[in-house]
Amino acid sequence: MTPSQTRTITCLGLAQTLAWASSYYLPAMLATSMARDLGISTPLVFAGFSLALLVSAVLGPLAGKLIDRYGGRPILMLNSLVFALGLTVLAVAQGPVVMFVAWSILGVAMAAGLYEAAFATLVHLYGQRSRSAITGITLMAGFASTIGWPLSAWLELEWGWRSACLTWAGLHVFLGLPLYSLLSKTPVQEEPESQTERADRAVSAPIVTAAETSSHAANVTRSSVLLALTFAITWFISTGMAAHLPRLLQTEGVPLATALLLAALVGPAQVAGRLLEYGLLKRVHPVVSARVAGALHSVGALAFLLVGVPAGAAFTLLHGAGNGVLTIAKGTLPLVLFGPKDYGLRQGILMVPARFTQALSPYLFGLAIDHYGSGALWFSAALGGVGFAALMLLPGPGKPQPQAAA
Repeated sequence: MTPSQTRTITCLGLAQTLAWASSYYLPAMLATSMARDLGISTPLVFAGFSLALLVSAVLGPLAGKLIDRYGGRPILMLNSLVFALGLTVLAVAQGPVVMFVAWSILGVAMAAGLYEAAFATLVHLYGQRSRSAITGITLMAGFASTIGWPLSAWLELEWGWRSACLTWAGLHVFLGLPLYSLLSKTPVQEEPESQTERADRAVSAPIVTAAETSSHAANVTRSSVLLALTFAITWFISTGMAAHLPRLLQTEGVPLATALLLAALVGPAQVAGRLLEYGLLKRVHPVVSARVAGALHSVGALAFLLVGVPAGAAFTLLHGAGNGVLTIAKGTLPLVLFGPKDYGLRQGILMVPARFTQALSPYLFGLAIDHYGSGALWFSAALGGVGFAALMLLPGPGKPQPQAAA
């Protein structure tokens, strides 16, 4: 890995940790206090968060297109100010209307400030040599909840939720903005590839150089639909588990303290999965590693349903590891299947269904648990099976691919 890539990964990784901690992981710690202070229900606060996800879904393709055209540096720098604005408006809200406006602004920031934007930035800079860099920033940002939840809780306890939001806003201005300013302005071409980067590119070579067939357009559409379906299912399950995992474990008879302990294993398992991708799986084709990861939630869920409490740890570890690798696949699969041309726009479009399922997941999965208890896992296991089937239908190593890099 070159010094330029190391600097880029460090800057993006730290900034992504800040972005996720101050948006996606914010309501879990502040929603109750926010609702009490604003005189509204806690579910209404989460409805604001769902609105942010919907806004990010609509604007994601535009954000990707802008990064394709202008590079990530100016877009991400501007977006730091949008994050700060949204958090400031949230901090001064006195009722639900301004709160929803604040979440709408944060939705704009999330569209151009989370993983999709970071991945598009890396591809703009490094093209096909981006796989290791994508893995690197997800490794760092994998600790966003580990850092964000305790920090938000401490700030809320000491000074209140409004001060917590203002603190996060200040961090975007005084930390996130300078970090993004250190990114390269133009694609990096002059630096020689390392041995690792050559190996990564060799893994993708059969895809990038495959000849187009007469059914080119149909193949592109088919692979795009399969990827969009996979991402939508993955993020529906991931968001549902993040919102309800301790409660879900309890419905099977796991004591509360044990359920919290088991749920806490998901974060380390995600990081372990990403380390595995960075190490042993780096020479494996990304489609193959995604297929393995895509099966893990269903395998763990079935084990928990059939064996019960003794398989609780196995379930959470398998779910977390699979989710960790699939987060990387969200960045690498569009790159190796379609090439770097128009990567940001294409990825933004592919993630639109996933953003919508993310917004609906906590509510729908909560209903399933209310009606079926731990039986809701049959539903998520079946969905995981559909996602795995979609991954199996994608062209693998050595197969003609839908599009060569331009």
